[in-house]
Amino acid sequence: MQHFISVDQLSEIDIFNLIKKAESYRKHEYQINQQLFAANLFFEPSTRTKTSFIVAERKLGLEVLDFHPEASSVQKGESLYDTVKTFEAIGANMLVIRHEDDHWYEEVEGLSIPVINAGAGKVEHPSQCLLDLLTIYQEFGGFEGIHIVIAGDIKHSRVARSNAKALDRLGAKVYLTAANGYQDETLQFPYISMDEAVKICDVMMLLRVQHERHTEHHQMINYLTTYGLTKEREQKMKEKAIIMHPAPVNRGVEIDADLIESKRSRIFKQMNNGVFIRMAMISHLLQKWGMDHEHHIEKREIFTGIQ
Repeated sequence: MQHFISVDQLSEIDIFNLIKKAESYRKHEYQINQQLFAANLFFEPSTRTKTSFIVAERKLGLEVLDFHPEASSVQKGESLYDTVKTFEAIGANMLVIRHEDDHWYEEVEGLSIPVINAGAGKVEHPSQCLLDLLTIYQEFGGFEGIHIVIAGDIKHSRVARSNAKALDRLGAKVYLTAANGYQDETLQFPYISMDEAVKICDVMMLLRVQHERHTEHHQMINYLTTYGLTKEREQKMKEKAIIMHPAPVNRGVEIDADLIESKRSRIFKQMNNGVFIRMAMISHLLQKWGMDHEHHIEKREIFTGIQ
């Protein structure tokens, strides 16, 4: 695997190995004892993904090269290809890229350094998918037979696509629920109502309405009451069912604000897991490229406070 573009590249064994490695990083501290540079090229706004990649890189001991498109040569017309070739030329050892184009990664296939996809348009978001899989695994110890509902703006969500396909391969039962205009018929999973969804799900995976990707205006009046997770619907969920959301959250739109930090919610746990799964992804790629070997890593047990 040259680059980390899609979860589709990974076998089921690969996925479980990354989950195991992330859990190890959650319990132990690792440092790579050689100078390596990681560049984070985010052409779209990001809080959680960008920051957790930075934290993951620094925890591994990498030097972080930041990038702000609004203050770069992108404003002079520089292409994505020329931007990434510049970072390659000045000594970056790996690139983390988020871009609004659905297939931007096709431009960088010939690079001599590894690339991690931190978000491709509305098509792929592999690191979010893997942190979600880690969170579900922590709760249920596996995926076989788990009923998972992905609810919200399916049509415009790269998270929905990555997660639905990966969870199906791992044996989960995947269902979708969405308002009219937010459905994606290319995903071959059954659509059900939110009222049915809350009763059958083990995991309610909510999505925000992504107005920035819409080409048509959809009416949002009473969205929470009609399509969202209200407190009344939450009370009908199974005793051990959990709530997830990749964030940012539209409070009071796809979910009642009081549920975001409820006992069912794993939203902030997902964010915490994002650091460790991204550490696992980075170290996995560096090892594949021969830039990181076991004898180059120091390992120290630390207390994390997380059980």
